[in-house]
Amino acid sequence: MIHPLRLFASALTLVAFGLLPALAEEPQMFTLDNGMEVVVIEDHRAPVVVHMVWYRVGAADDPAGQSGIAHYLEHLMFKATETMEEGEFSQVVEANGGRDNAFTSWDYTAYHQRVAADRLGLMMQMEADRMVNLRLDRSSWRPERDVILRERGQTLESNPHRQFSEQLRAALFQNHPYGRPIIGWRHEMEELTGEIATEFYRRFYAPNNAILIVAGDVEAEEALALANEHYGPIPAAVETPERIRATEPPHLAERRVIMHDERVSNPYVSRQYLAPIRRSGDQSEAAAYQVLAVLLGGSSQTSVLERSLTYDQEIALTAWAGYNGDGLDNGTFSLGVMPVPGVSLQDAEDALDAVLADFIENGVDDAQFERVQMQIRAEAIYQQDDARRRANAIGSDLAVGLTLADSLDWINVLQAVTPEDVINAARSLDRRSSVTGWLMGEDA
Repeated sequence: MIHPLRLFASALTLVAFGLLPALAEEPQMFTLDNGMEVVVIEDHRAPVVVHMVWYRVGAADDPAGQSGIAHYLEHLMFKATETMEEGEFSQVVEANGGRDNAFTSWDYTAYHQRVAADRLGLMMQMEADRMVNLRLDRSSWRPERDVILRERGQTLESNPHRQFSEQLRAALFQNHPYGRPIIGWRHEMEELTGEIATEFYRRFYAPNNAILIVAGDVEAEEALALANEHYGPIPAAVETPERIRATEPPHLAERRVIMHDERVSNPYVSRQYLAPIRRSGDQSEAAAYQVLAVLLGGSSQTSVLERSLTYDQEIALTAWAGYNGDGLDNGTFSLGVMPVPGVSLQDAEDALDAVLADFIENGVDDAQFERVQMQIRAEAIYQQDDARRRANAIGSDLAVGLTLADSLDWINVLQAVTPEDVINAARSLDRRSSVTGWLMGEDA
């Protein structure tokens, strides 16, 4: 008997080769009269919908001296409105069998619910309400500030690896607000108030600064009608908020961060470079970096770094590479290695650089390149099978200035990358636009 999961995986593979139809309908995009963009992704396999509202504002838009305000407002959006009591939003979602949450990035803030399809109108009604009717004067904002301070302590300050990453990013970005943590610096978070949050809310939360994504068991015409009913009456902001951000100056020298922490048992080297972002209409440069990251740091079977440093040379416990080009202003490329006990961080860093230099000199193995391209294609197919992941990918793309066409074409751009493109991307990694960090124990 063929296991159903294996049968499903085989079906996905056939889709990847174009032998089966797509698992979900192509997204459709509309714009309401007030400027709110609407994307509908029909997927009728289960009577469920994902409802997301994305605002084009994130931590990089925090005013100077008020880091963390975008994330703080995300928390406060679950407080009282003109029509709902504090906490009632999530209670109603749960009472209707759904789940809800929110998240903040440097470039956007998003709110989402997953509910039965016949509750979509209710979700829009409540989300539209808090888009314009948030009443922090009816709620206590101080306890929520304590919540985000505890969150910083529990999720970041209690973890030396996250503290290390925070320090690396602060060193990499010399002037751009991407160098500030999304959650904020503690001393600035302590000064945030409900009045500051309300001003930020009134400036950025408006339909013409928002994107609605609906994915699941709904017809596009029905979703659009509901959007017009609930979001349509909200007036557009008189002026679309201007995202004024400091820019990075030319980087003339590489930087280094050395961090000691007694909680670190396995020291490691981590390097981050400035890298290109995905640019609307021409994503080819970013695609080359994405494929480079998978080649250098994908699975243990395909990773150049893992195979050389961990298996061949046996000097590393693990090694990695990554790329993030989904930003409004700058992307990052990362490399790292955790050596086995007895191998110094300097030797590990030197070995990492030697593997990268050898990769650039000798080029990409053709068989390995084909395996990686298939992995990328398969991952795109898996995303097609998950309504929330698909909605999340499109929402984040639109929020950073890409178009729906860019988002849908990304997999084709990735597939068009050549080995030569990958090597050119590797050659473009500039140590002058990088920070290299060593994280080690207190006595190292």
